[in-house]
Amino acid sequence: MPDFWSLLGYDFMQRALLAALFTGLAVPAVGTYLVQRRMALMGDGLGHVAVTGVAIGLVTGAAPTWTAVVAAVVGALAIELIRERGTSGGDVALALLFYGGLAGGIFVAGLGGQSTSRLQEFLFGSIMTISTTDVWITMALAVVLVVTCLGLSPQLFAVAHDADFARVAGLNVRAYNLLVAVLAAVSVTVAMRTVGLLLVSALMVIPVATAQQFARSFRATLGFSMLIGLGAAVGGLLVATGASYRADVAPGSAIVLLSLVLFLLAWPLGAWVRRRQRRLAPFTDAPPDEHLHSTDHPHEHGEGCGHPAVPHGDHVDYVHDGHRHAPHGEHYDEH
Repeated sequence: MPDFWSLLGYDFMQRALLAALFTGLAVPAVGTYLVQRRMALMGDGLGHVAVTGVAIGLVTGAAPTWTAVVAAVVGALAIELIRERGTSGGDVALALLFYGGLAGGIFVAGLGGQSTSRLQEFLFGSIMTISTTDVWITMALAVVLVVTCLGLSPQLFAVAHDADFARVAGLNVRAYNLLVAVLAAVSVTVAMRTVGLLLVSALMVIPVATAQQFARSFRATLGFSMLIGLGAAVGGLLVATGASYRADVAPGSAIVLLSLVLFLLAWPLGAWVRRRQRRLAPFTDAPPDEHLHSTDHPHEHGEGCGHPAVPHGDHVDYVHDGHRHAPHGEHYDEH
């Protein structure tokens, strides 16, 4: 079996690696805003709408990537307008896109005499056979996604986090919501040759969920999710490449499974970080001014005693056994 460095000498591997790198970096960036808006499954709906665009491209002889972009953007704008007007719930609109897009794609492909096996390249990904043209398109669209997500992060976060506050602050909430929808549509088509249209939502959501385990701010979540997505995409490609010499392993599935493994590894770390933060700040309200005299307190608090120190007025309290203990002469006060 060839080693990694010898594989890099092949053109198809270089193209696949570039596509995985840019896809893994860009798609979670858009997913961060979708998760913030509690629309994590939007990628699934748009992925199925893009199937119709792919089928149209195959039947007409046009580039499937561009027809998929157009179809996904139209679907994204439709769902955002429906959700905004409140004529139907966002989940209902997603369901309509989910089933209608997939059925429409299969139907159009059948009318044009295209076999479903041709569609499978886009449904489940075919990064190993990606062409040079598709790589350039993927890289260009990925750069647009990353620049937009980072450059407009304050505005996009404000709209996603609190639309009413953003509106009062003078932001055009509708325009930014439509922009996020378009970004989601573009990211779906960027990833369709890497992980496939059926798994693209996983690459949008799982790196973000992993980053949320230990990131304490939106900016940190955005940055970590992009790095995790990049590592999962490139690592999954390499795992699938090595496994393909023993079995026919799809890179898209390996990328998603590696993303899940990273989440499972990060979850205990996140639980430990959250538990430690609760220990450091166990009280939501300010402690009362009254103190209870503690006559029996064998433990001596001080620097290096192992208990969190919390400033309180002109002295320092030590968190111990669910109370704050304040040194006071030869005894400790509790509150």
